Amino acid sequence: MTPAPSAGSEGTKKKRRRKRPAHRSPQNSPTENGGQQVKKTPAKKPSPARTYAKRVDEVSAGGLVIDTTGKLGLLIGRRDQKDATGKKILWSLPKGHIEEGETPEQAALREVEEETGIQSQIEKHLGIIDFWFMAGGKRIHKTVHHYLFRESGGVLAAQESEVDEVAWFPLTEIIDKLAYPDEKKLIARTSATSELEAI
Repeated sequence: MTPAPSAGSEGTKKKRRRKRPAHRSPQNSPTENGGQQVKKTPAKKPSPARTYAKRVDEVSAGGLVIDTTGKLGLLIGRRDQKDATGKKILWSLPKGHIEEGETPEQAALREVEEETGIQSQIEKHLGIIDFWFMAGGKRIHKTVHHYLFRESGGVLAAQESEVDEVAWFPLTEIIDKLAYPDEKKLIARTSATSELEAI
């Protein structure tokens, strides 16, 4: 009996092979895992060691000196290093580092006199500002104690090598003159609570 054409046999029927895309490797190619193909992941390169900038904490003290008339405030000015003309002045409140053994109040009085030539007395504590900046490859965390002072003597004179200019300005202009946002906010809060007019 002749087998039906559809029944077929290995001897009479040719198997159809599917074409495999050229970029794919054969499924039964010899591999390391008993004939099954293993996907190799590239070895991870060691990540370079991270270097962190050293943290340095600095504490300073200073503030706003009001003259004997109660109408003027004292600011120090330094040339803006980013200004190509060298003429732009950045105005700020006088302040400086607290020396070993000093209280913030003692440091504030000393720094104000050193930077401006003006002697003063502390009337009130205005608040504390803290901020971060980079300098010399270090992360500096600076904390500044601010006070309100009343002029008591001295002669107006900018400290050599530290300050480029020193000047009295009407209290109504102080906020606009200040170059740094944190100091602007501090004096704005002080003005809003009428502390400037109270002394």
